[in-house]
Amino acid sequence: MENSFRIRQGLYLLFFLSLSGVVCVSIHYSLPEEKKSGSLVANVLKDLKLGPGELSARRAQLVSKSSKQYFHLDTYSGNLFVNDKIDREALCGEINSCFLLSEIVLQNPLKIYSIEIQIKDVNDHSPEFSKNEFNLEISEHVPIDSRFTLESAQDTDLGENSIQNYTLSPNGNFRLDVQSDEFGSKYVDLVLEKSLDREKEAQFVLTLTAVDGGVPQRTGTVLIKVNVLDINDNFPQFTQPEYKVKLKENSPRGTLMAKVEARDLDFGSNAQISYSFHRVPEKIRHLFHLNENTGEITVLGPIDYEKETNYYMNIKATDGGGLSGYCKVLVEIEDENDNPPEILVISVTSPLAEDSPIDTLVVLFSVTDRDFGDNGRTSCSVEMNLPFLLKTTVNNYYQLVTQRPLDREKVPEYNITITATDRGSPRLTTKRTNTVLISDINDNSPVFEKTKYEMQLWENNIPGLLMGSVHAVDLDVEQNAQVTYSLVPGNASGAHMASYVSINSENGNLYVLRSLDYEQIKEFQVTVRASDGGSPPLSSEVVVRVVILDENDNAPFFLYPLQNSSSPCNDLVPKSVEAGYLVAKVVAVDGDSGQNSWLSYELLKATDPGLFSLGAQNGEVKTRRPLTERDTNKQKLIILVRDNGHPPQTSTATLNILPVDGFSDPYLNIASVSHETSEEDSSLTMYLVICLAAVSFVFLICIILFVVIKMHKKESSFITALPQFPPALPEIPESGVGSQNGSLSRTYHYDVCLTGGSLSSEFRFLRPLIPVFSVGDPNLSENHRISSVSQETPEEVECRKQREQARGAVSEDSAARSGGPGCAGNQAITANANIGQNDWLSYQ
Repeated sequence: MENSFRIRQGLYLLFFLSLSGVVCVSIHYSLPEEKKSGSLVANVLKDLKLGPGELSARRAQLVSKSSKQYFHLDTYSGNLFVNDKIDREALCGEINSCFLLSEIVLQNPLKIYSIEIQIKDVNDHSPEFSKNEFNLEISEHVPIDSRFTLESAQDTDLGENSIQNYTLSPNGNFRLDVQSDEFGSKYVDLVLEKSLDREKEAQFVLTLTAVDGGVPQRTGTVLIKVNVLDINDNFPQFTQPEYKVKLKENSPRGTLMAKVEARDLDFGSNAQISYSFHRVPEKIRHLFHLNENTGEITVLGPIDYEKETNYYMNIKATDGGGLSGYCKVLVEIEDENDNPPEILVISVTSPLAEDSPIDTLVVLFSVTDRDFGDNGRTSCSVEMNLPFLLKTTVNNYYQLVTQRPLDREKVPEYNITITATDRGSPRLTTKRTNTVLISDINDNSPVFEKTKYEMQLWENNIPGLLMGSVHAVDLDVEQNAQVTYSLVPGNASGAHMASYVSINSENGNLYVLRSLDYEQIKEFQVTVRASDGGSPPLSSEVVVRVVILDENDNAPFFLYPLQNSSSPCNDLVPKSVEAGYLVAKVVAVDGDSGQNSWLSYELLKATDPGLFSLGAQNGEVKTRRPLTERDTNKQKLIILVRDNGHPPQTSTATLNILPVDGFSDPYLNIASVSHETSEEDSSLTMYLVICLAAVSFVFLICIILFVVIKMHKKESSFITALPQFPPALPEIPESGVGSQNGSLSRTYHYDVCLTGGSLSSEFRFLRPLIPVFSVGDPNLSENHRISSVSQETPEEVECRKQREQARGAVSEDSAARSGGPGCAGNQAITANANIGQNDWLSYQ
């Protein structure tokens, strides 16, 4: 019954495949059983009408319809080999036609071929009896031609290889009668030919031989011992000739299946009945147990509907006199949903490119269930939130394809769980998870951690100093995520950017290549580009702003009295002045910025410390008391200026003050002073006159050169705009302090000319000097500072002093106080009001 059900299943499968239209060719082969592993079955290329290598190109796979893979397909040659030894008896039992069904699945495009391989029987089993010896008890009064049924031998081979005949050892009382039933099986009866006489012979020992028809021929033997008994004239009779029972598969061992009962009308030992199996296959004895005393049939082994759907067995009841009665038991197995669906994955595409188009095949698999009816009907599904779609094809094959674009940066891999569920009760479910990796493409540009970077650097730095680093992240992987850094070409303060900054292409570290000066460049910007290693590469850019921090690296410089001058500066003061008289105003500047340029003045040394005072913030030199006759005719002041840097820097200057009698009569005052001073002071007037003439001559030459240069620049193609002049500067009071650093904001120069023949001062007022710059001047900056005066030669110092005299203006009151024949009658006094560090420009 089991084998016939399998045949029906195979026929149903072939019928379904023929209707589906997918199986184009059904191939039939035959193969003897017991072939060794690796034996060639056939070459399928010719039967499938395929060319060499086409199986491999279309990713052919051999799918077995049985639980075991008996064959192996070489996709390159097309040869079909035996994968495992085939035992026809274990595979098909007593079924004459034994077939193994397989399918060749071709992909791209999908096509399925059915292969049917018939397994032929060989004579590999000898006839066997269930016992080595049978005992028969026969009454001596049994009539002639009485039949005694003997147990048949079992041969698992089929056809000519099965049992063909029985023979009995020679004797004078018994013969054999061999018959065939409706199924073609041979049965044998022992026929009494001569009456028994227990007194003459109480026992017979016979040899029964079973012979099959195979080549070579195989035999099996058993001993039959016949014991002659007294008369027993009643046979056991069963209550019904046939029992029909239903048994659920997977019933536990010991489950009562049925109970048979026989009765005997005899009395005593002749009525004692024992039950036994009669003419049943060996597998029945392994699956069921018969209680010989009670007739109860219980489950002994595993009952599997998928292996066998029904069983039948003969039960023999024998009384104490040796007489027997027979009945049949038909067992129908009821299917249970005990087999979960089986998922067979044919192919998995992994890794899968993230730019794969829609409907790309990801997983190809099939689902089968060994149960029957609703228990064997299955449905398949995958998770709903995946970018994949499950498509059903023929013959329980499924395709999992992409249904929307993939993004590896969001999901680098998918764990796809395939769920197959049958329709039994309760429903059984099988899950199988397949991991699909998403391969990367270069679809992401590097992204900097900041939209703009700002770095600070102290001036006078060491070349090669690390300023900072930039970092960019690429969401891609491997080569597509390898970021390299480079500088975008550009200029900073007229120089190429590569001369200022370099970058490490691997880690993004930025290094300064030269020592920078805050007074020349205060900040600059560089553009950094980050590129990945993809093909084609992607890149992004970010701006890095580098701010230069000021250090206190410039010492204060005196503008008045002029520092490092070869000739001393003398200031005249009337001897009749009162306390608080403004004698002079000391002016110094500092090339630094911020608090590094905040200046304070200090009177370091004086001829008479109690006569003069010095303003710490404004640098004004004033008298503390009126002058007396005891005061010397020459007062020498050493003035120190200090900035507010850390550490602070200082400079000193010397100021000579000459008290003069009769300040309103310059000639008499100068003569008096000249008479009382030393020989060196008496010659001061002559030297000052000579210097004034030289400076005036040089100044005239400079004016001419200046005009010529300006005319030349107007004709030059480099002048792109007219010069711009700021508005006239307001007049600043003497005592006003215009900046936080204590220095003054604007410079006014005044020319005081005193001659021996004049009795009044003559003033010439000039407006402040505003340097003219062309628009295209690259050296012009917002906070341009005064160039260092300490590097000038003495001649240049004298020339510059004369230019200051011509370009400045002094208040009338200040000129009156400082007038006189000092510096050879032509003394230039600089009174600066509120000079800021950012307002000093280089002299033209």
